[in-house]
Amino acid sequence: MQQLRPGHQLELLQGGQAFFPSLVHAIDGSVHEVRMETYIFNVEASGLQVAAALERAAQRGVAVYLAMDGVGTPSLPSQWSARFDAAGVKWAIFSPLGNLGMLIPSRWRRLHRKLCVVDGRVAFCGGINVLDDFFDPNYGALETPRLDFAVRVTGPLVQTMHEAMALFWWRLQAASTARHSEFSASWRALQEALAVALQERLNADGVDLPVMPQNHSTSAELVLRDNLRNRTRIERAYRKAIGAARQEILIANAYFLPGRKLRKGLILAARRGVRVRLLLHGRYEYFMQYYATRPVYGALLAAGVEIFEYSAGFLHAKVAVIDGHWATVGSSNLDPLSLLLAREANVVVEDSAFAQNLQARLEDAMLQGGVQIDPAAYANRPLRQRLLDALAFGLMRSLLFLYGKRY
Repeated sequence: MQQLRPGHQLELLQGGQAFFPSLVHAIDGSVHEVRMETYIFNVEASGLQVAAALERAAQRGVAVYLAMDGVGTPSLPSQWSARFDAAGVKWAIFSPLGNLGMLIPSRWRRLHRKLCVVDGRVAFCGGINVLDDFFDPNYGALETPRLDFAVRVTGPLVQTMHEAMALFWWRLQAASTARHSEFSASWRALQEALAVALQERLNADGVDLPVMPQNHSTSAELVLRDNLRNRTRIERAYRKAIGAARQEILIANAYFLPGRKLRKGLILAARRGVRVRLLLHGRYEYFMQYYATRPVYGALLAAGVEIFEYSAGFLHAKVAVIDGHWATVGSSNLDPLSLLLAREANVVVEDSAFAQNLQARLEDAMLQGGVQIDPAAYANRPLRQRLLDALAFGLMRSLLFLYGKRY
């Protein structure tokens, strides 16, 4: 796995109420280019502010690229597709489902990462869709805000993120004609050309990409998951950090169904005396999400893992803190879709102040809205729930088997 690099400044953003103002401010300050990827782009409330900021940027001559997922965002409202086109926003929907929808296994590969790079100078990464905290497409208005996180970052990984997004856009546009071999052969050349072109545009205005103060040594890295060169990087980052843990592991994850190796890592950590706490989504949202998770609770609880279900609202976070100095914030759930199929992006951070800030927020969420699972109550849960758990877990494994994956 690639080593974390020093020289970053990071700001933890909790929820859309912190994320969207920071994002809109960055877009409104853009001079040359804005690139954004998201699973959901909902043009309501906070999403309306983001859409308007992208439109304003394009109208003043900024190159704006917006990629959305075909499941999370099947289409844009006609009003906004017309407004984006008129302003010059370049937008695309990745892998629309078509008539057969998810019956085609290749369509299970989704664009799930949430990224934005502005002028190659500042970047955002996390789990927050362009979707208002108090609204859900399936449930309507929410009483409490969605619990989620993102990070604003400047420093070396911004260029890495910019290259990854530009390459994805190029591949998205060329997908119908480019062969995989051609794509691989031009990978590095295109990365270098993009970096040079962006630097030339910035230099034309007499500015350079930011150089962080030498006394600021926050180390971070962008960790991607895709179906080309980065199939297991996010899972390996988790497993490596869990394997090195000596005191405490705290994971908050919305859709939690880790594979055997990751489950074993958590169990072994707990058995060697590490305090392992999981904050998981406790509200019913989807059948598979709710029931398929619970069959894995037994072995974890037996090993001493503490499991809390968040019931105060919808938990959408995909974050972790280990030993008070290692942290990750991103889009990847610990489930088969994220770890085996979807395009995901996490920022991994080595910084005590950042990690402890995130841990304090998670502990507050556990205190205010978490319900701890009692091992005895879990073991004696009703027969109906056991059957539903087994059905969902078996169905999940069967679908993965059909796709050719072992989990």
